[in-house]
Amino acid sequence: MSEGEDREARKGAWLLMMFALGWRMVTGRSGKSRRVTSAEAAGPRDFPLPSGRDADTETQAVTSGRERWGTLLVACSLIAAIAAGIGFLFIYWTDGGNKLLGGTLALSFAGFGIALILWSHFLMAHREATEPLEPLLSPEEDRQTAADDFCAGARDVKRRSLLKLMIVAGAGVFAAMFVSLLRSFGAPIEPALYQIVWSRGQRLMTADNKPVSIHSLKPGDSVTVFPEGSIGNDHAQTVLVRVKEQFLRLPADRADWAPMGYLAYSRVCTHAGCPVGMFESQTNLLLCPCHQSTFNVLTGAEPTGGPAARPLPQLPLYADSEGLLRAGGRFSSIPGPGFWGGQQ
Repeated sequence: MSEGEDREARKGAWLLMMFALGWRMVTGRSGKSRRVTSAEAAGPRDFPLPSGRDADTETQAVTSGRERWGTLLVACSLIAAIAAGIGFLFIYWTDGGNKLLGGTLALSFAGFGIALILWSHFLMAHREATEPLEPLLSPEEDRQTAADDFCAGARDVKRRSLLKLMIVAGAGVFAAMFVSLLRSFGAPIEPALYQIVWSRGQRLMTADNKPVSIHSLKPGDSVTVFPEGSIGNDHAQTVLVRVKEQFLRLPADRADWAPMGYLAYSRVCTHAGCPVGMFESQTNLLLCPCHQSTFNVLTGAEPTGGPAARPLPQLPLYADSEGLLRAGGRFSSIPGPGFWGGQQ
């Protein structure tokens, strides 16, 4: 055998020896582990496991590290909920947008919900302990002992005075939010909520910015008019019609609102806000083309058909010394399909 072959043989022998030694160590250790495990399973236990009331007392303990982290997370969630609630109150009382109101309200509810979830996961015990049912008529000494044990088990909750204080603060914020919302059910404040689009003395102008006189229309005619200086204002658009004076049946307090048979009503339908622009001279009805609501101009634009439930607001009129028609004041009511956000 040559020197090179002898060297290769020695390397192979060493590798086989190392492999055998490693295999022996692994199989020997695992076997020993298996023998111990089987012995433990077969033999009696060397120590008793807690049971009954002892196990129940043991479950009340929460590790200090887990309690610290849980308290921190719960506190952060409560702070976020309270801050969002205060933000809701600020936005509400400063007449902020609905999106901000909804967002802060959702964040506040979410913060309290997350705080409850974190409390249950980090600050409450997760094991259940059972024991045989005790006799119903326990001795007085046993009942007193049970009461003392129950009170002693609640000491970990009593220590969290900060969290309890924050919960009380959060409940106060929610109460303030609820009471604040009652403001929305109250009567509106006049006249700050409304933008005045018609005022006494304004001339009635056509869409091409020409004034309307008492000779502009004949009975049965109609035209769309706007207040002087607000041509094209959708909220101020008004339909002006002329009828024969002898047919008028306006309320007594509007007897002087229709000089020479001229009547002015808001064109914004009280049903869905569509423009009421079709005047039927034969029946003296204004027609809304969207949902076919009809209004009798002779009786103050009372609805006679269709889904509209309110009459069209009427604009009082008078003629000046030059024979030009002018507004005698505001509309008789808030124009539009709803009360909120209407214009006068």
